[in-house]
Amino acid sequence: MSTGAPTLPSAARALVVRDLRLLWRRRGDALQPALFAILVVVLFALAMGSERELLSRAAPGVLWVAVLLSGLLALDTLFRGDAEDGSLEQWRLAPVPLAWLVLVRTLMHWLTTAAPLLLAVPLLAELLYLPRTLWPVLLLALALGTPLLSLLGAVVSALTVGMRRAGVLLALLALPLYVPVLVFGAGSVAAAAQGHDPSGGLLLLGAGLLLALVLAPVAAATAIRIASE
Repeated sequence: MSTGAPTLPSAARALVVRDLRLLWRRRGDALQPALFAILVVVLFALAMGSERELLSRAAPGVLWVAVLLSGLLALDTLFRGDAEDGSLEQWRLAPVPLAWLVLVRTLMHWLTTAAPLLLAVPLLAELLYLPRTLWPVLLLALALGTPLLSLLGAVVSALTVGMRRAGVLLALLALPLYVPVLVFGAGSVAAAAQGHDPSGGLLLLGAGLLLALVLAPVAAATAIRIASE
């Protein structure tokens, strides 16, 4: 009895299982973005001294910059390994849309790099004396902003996947796309700290995330096809 063509869920399941196996073999690498963000925040806190009020005012921006930089640190690994072992060629020949595989890989990349960092955010916020009343806004902004950063980064990573040393170029291309996310994310927490309604920045992050979920995988898939030719 012949089996049918792979469906979208079965293809996603196979890719997730493969990524989890590779992650288990390199489980130390998965913690590097979170450790890098923690190091940035700790060094900033040490440099600013024990000025509680000053640290509290700077906390939203510092936390968001640390998250952004840690995301850049992990961005080059998004498709690099698949390009080196020939998996991207198999993706192009697969009977499922390439954009679907790109979306699954990007979400897995977010789960393994940004999600551990979200778990450490309360500790970092406490270190910077961020009032606990602002934690829900901060966590919601990061929950909306970090997958948006991953989706935008997937497009940039796909554009440079054919280059061997694209670290600096990758950062230069990604930063202009990341800046609005940084502004709205940190701005929403700063607005809440001043007693204003933070929903404007959060709604913009949510709208950007929905738009990126639709457009970013298609754009990244197109870039992968161009880079592979």
